Amino acid sequence: MSAVLPGSPARSASAGAGVAPPVTRLLSPAGWLGVFVALGLVLGVAPLLNLVVPADSAFHLSEYALLLIGKMMCYAMCALAMDLIWGYTGILSLGHGVFFALGGYVMGMYLMRQIGRDGNYKSDLPDFMVFLDWKELPWHWALSDSFVATLLLVLLVPGLLAFVFGYFAFRSRIKGVYFSIITQAVTFAAMLLFFRNETGFGGNNGFTDFKRILGIPIATPGMRMTLFAITGVTLVGFFLFARWLVQSKYGRVLQAIRDAESRVMFTGYDPLHYKLSIWVISAVMCAVAGALYVPQVGIINPSEMSPAASIEMAIWTAVGGRGTLIGPIIGAFFVNGAKSVLTQWVPEFWLYFLGALFILVTLFLPAGIVGLVDRLRGRKSEVRA
Repeated sequence: MSAVLPGSPARSASAGAGVAPPVTRLLSPAGWLGVFVALGLVLGVAPLLNLVVPADSAFHLSEYALLLIGKMMCYAMCALAMDLIWGYTGILSLGHGVFFALGGYVMGMYLMRQIGRDGNYKSDLPDFMVFLDWKELPWHWALSDSFVATLLLVLLVPGLLAFVFGYFAFRSRIKGVYFSIITQAVTFAAMLLFFRNETGFGGNNGFTDFKRILGIPIATPGMRMTLFAITGVTLVGFFLFARWLVQSKYGRVLQAIRDAESRVMFTGYDPLHYKLSIWVISAVMCAVAGALYVPQVGIINPSEMSPAASIEMAIWTAVGGRGTLIGPIIGAFFVNGAKSVLTQWVPEFWLYFLGALFILVTLFLPAGIVGLVDRLRGRKSEVRA
């Protein structure tokens, strides 16, 4: 007997009799506790340790640690976005780095305009344009002096690119490894384009030396902590949004597409609209992460579009446990934490460790860290029983 999708035209007898569908909670009590603890750490504990506790105290949260955690939270947003399309929809993208970088470049253009005449050349134009003998801003910098327009463009530019690419790719029913290769080719082409000086994006060096945001100096402890807090709240908000999304009828259709797309079509659904919409949502999430990443790190260049950066997103998701939402977040923190430590102690072994980790997860931990934890809990329950 074939399975019937929730909400499909073929309804069960109980549904026809007026039996209400089971109500699913967004989070369990333990899950909500975890959310409030995370918000408490971001909005309460971190500011206290960074701004109030003296720098010579063992409990002081340094600027370096604040920056590192902020970067990891941005990466965790990308891993969460990857989980929506790969873990829940079965679409493996190796090009999401381009959306992350586009969001970063849009924010970077605004930050470059905020420098004003404080640059090395004391010009209204960014320093790299003066160096290249540009006489005026190119057309695509027209709205870069407006913070509101920047926020809108962070969403619209990557979203439009994702929509156009996704529409033609999904309409042509490109899937599997072919889709992954095409996404990798797109991000590589975009990287080469942004490397060119005549495109007006800073070439190889990209954008850096930011001074202010909304007229407030970026380098002040208060602004750094504000950016950190906004990043943390955004990550929690994205997690709750993704949780709501996958538990809805829309999310159940996505999972059905992942498991048996042809059967979904036979039940009357058009996978194109579902795949395209979740693809755009995922791209916009990555773009927001990029926009929050740039003012904290202080630089954006074409290396963020490299295929390796997109592949790392897939690794974070796989290591944490795809199809779990919380797993990719854990994977992003775990892998980037290991990267931070190993590149300081034994930098020559980092890539070997990353490759070995991915092979280990693929062969022995297909459900990732979250799957391993669930397995250990199951064994403890069996022993107690």
